Amino acid sequence: MSEEIKQGKLYLCATPIGNLEDITYRVVRILKEVDIIGAEDTRNSVKLLNHFEIKTPMTSYHEFNKYDKAKQLVQMMLNGKNVAIITDAGTPGISDPGEEVVRQCYEAGIEVSSLPGAAACVTALTMSGQKTRRFCFEAFLPSDKKEKSTVLEELKNETRTIVIYEAPHRLVRTLKELRDALGNRSITLCRELTKKYEEADKTTIDGAIEKYNEKEPKGEFVLVIEGKSQEEIKEEKRKQWEDMSIEEHMEYYVNQGNDKKAAMKLVAKDRGVSKRDIYNTLIKE
Repeated sequence: MSEEIKQGKLYLCATPIGNLEDITYRVVRILKEVDIIGAEDTRNSVKLLNHFEIKTPMTSYHEFNKYDKAKQLVQMMLNGKNVAIITDAGTPGISDPGEEVVRQCYEAGIEVSSLPGAAACVTALTMSGQKTRRFCFEAFLPSDKKEKSTVLEELKNETRTIVIYEAPHRLVRTLKELRDALGNRSITLCRELTKKYEEADKTTIDGAIEKYNEKEPKGEFVLVIEGKSQEEIKEEKRKQWEDMSIEEHMEYYVNQGNDKKAAMKLVAKDRGVSKRDIYNTLIKE
């Protein structure tokens, strides 16, 4: 009776986003030990493997073959092979096709391990000077106009810091779209992260548009944009009631089933004034 084959394992290996010194000892060891490496671009990754004298065979795993190739890699792991996934730069699964092979591994009951390392979104966020406690990551905005419009509409009221990737040739267009959607927010433009000419420019969206209208953008950019402030949200809510009289405002809440005392409290909150102010205005009128 033949022994049962022990399943292999998937390793998501973070690679440097610019500076080769940012790879971990563990990633180098795992890349040497696995049976095969799935790389987003084998022509690019071979330079990294040669630098660290890694002889493990590679296979292409990218956006255009991710479904079929993931099936092949999963089958290899079911047959006992260990597989590593690397992206062109950074952590697999973040804004690249790595998430598909992970999904298929879970469906097949294969163990997945992520080896931490460089990630452009976190690197930019921490050096941006923007708030870091709460943030959302949008990667690249959609190329489809309708889908992009939907995403920008959702971001209008986003209170968390927003992180977006952008290529240099689309930078000014994207900045103008962000200005139209979000207003003139504070923004930090990070480029050439971990490289010799690394730069983090904290400015406003208008300031960034002015700068790169005059100067050609170079390098891959990470845009870190401040979220909408609570003060701005409160001000917008107050302005919603400006065209409505206090009597109409009161009637609005009374019609919802509130008594006059509760309605008065809600009206005062909406308008940013005290309940006594609302009472005095109603008495006078």
